[in-house]
Amino acid sequence: NVTGSRHLLEVDGTRVLVDCGLYQERQFVDRNWDPFPIPPEQIDAVLLTHAHLDHCGLLPKLVRDGFRGKIYCTAATSEIARIILLDAAHLQEEDAAYKAKRHKKENRKGKYPEVPLYTTADAERCFPHFATVSYKQPIQIAKGVEAMFHDAGHVLGSSMITLKIDRNGERRTILFSGDVGRKNMPIIADPTVFDHADYVLTESTYGDRVHAEAEDVKARLGEIINSTISNGGNVLIPSFALERSQDILYHINELLRGKRIPPVKVFLDSPMAIHITEVFEKHPELFDEEMSERIRHHKSPFELPGLEMTMTTEQSKAINYRKDPCIIIAGSGMCSGGRIKHHLANNMSRPESTILFIGYQAVGTLGRVIVDGKSEIRIHGRLHQVKAKIEQVNGFSAHADREELLQWLMGLKNHPRKIFVVHGEAQSAQSFGEFLAEKTGWEVTVPDYGDEVVID
Repeated sequence: NVTGSRHLLEVDGTRVLVDCGLYQERQFVDRNWDPFPIPPEQIDAVLLTHAHLDHCGLLPKLVRDGFRGKIYCTAATSEIARIILLDAAHLQEEDAAYKAKRHKKENRKGKYPEVPLYTTADAERCFPHFATVSYKQPIQIAKGVEAMFHDAGHVLGSSMITLKIDRNGERRTILFSGDVGRKNMPIIADPTVFDHADYVLTESTYGDRVHAEAEDVKARLGEIINSTISNGGNVLIPSFALERSQDILYHINELLRGKRIPPVKVFLDSPMAIHITEVFEKHPELFDEEMSERIRHHKSPFELPGLEMTMTTEQSKAINYRKDPCIIIAGSGMCSGGRIKHHLANNMSRPESTILFIGYQAVGTLGRVIVDGKSEIRIHGRLHQVKAKIEQVNGFSAHADREELLQWLMGLKNHPRKIFVVHGEAQSAQSFGEFLAEKTGWEVTVPDYGDEVVID
């Protein structure tokens, strides 16, 4: 599956956990409540690739249950993870209270406990464990175990991680891809390419498909916005607070500056996305050359005309009373919670409105149910007829596709001992594994959840 990223490496009694992510697909959420397979107090360090919830979302539970080591990550990842984890904890507290109230009213018990998985206090307790690192800075985890972070080009501060293991006079390099970014995307630098690794764990989110050309994205986005505005409807964009919200602002700004869409009110209705945008502005050293040039000429894409950042619940609710068409960017990206669900409830049955998905929708999420064409959906316990237009533009993806993943891996000059294909739905992972083996002749395996592998 795609979410819940966690990989444990054990070397002569030293245990290193790479990522500690939350499961978000409905069929896997039970795993969030399970005890950790390894007691947290026995884990020496966590290496965090980036701040998306499916990579960092179980850290508060890990610390609460006994972890006492350091959580290594870049400065930008540390700052963004704090925002995301506090928001996740707050949402879980709210959801637990709402479910308890609803179940009491309906005189029934829910499938899951009516308590939050973790609280905001739990989230705050994990922050002192964060230890920030720079790209290409060697980190000595234990004798013979050295980690190094490299720019993944996925989201701001994201990393690929190499672990160099020295045992019995021999060295092995293990490369954890995290989420692999794409070349020539807005705002951030391209992903790092490696010339050597003995073992690779590579993601496969888009391992069975190829993205649309980047230039098509802007044109398609413009078509959808123009069509919806002319019909008098709203464009709802479920968006991840990290990177995707900033990317969509970038593209809308480009369309506005090029007069390819009319002046329109744009709401960034996500306190988390607003705070993360502020982190972007603090880390210009992570921008690509084009973005750096824009900043030098005071043309930040985060200051587009007509943009209103709505922090409060009252401001968010007020959007629903607007008569003129607008663009609403709100979390969460897979419609699993947050303000987007309220906007969906108010717009889903309006034929003139458009629900525009710009990111991957995992199986079992509300976003995937909508994309798959269900005619009626349940939001906050009520059924809504789907009459709005449903559109999807995949070119916004911050994940490399099948060909881009292959190109990234082909940077390796040596013959890796083994490639492990992870972090993809079963079909995508299996498809990419077969594709990679055929193209390279390398030994490729697609592990199952909970598999243990001995490497030499």
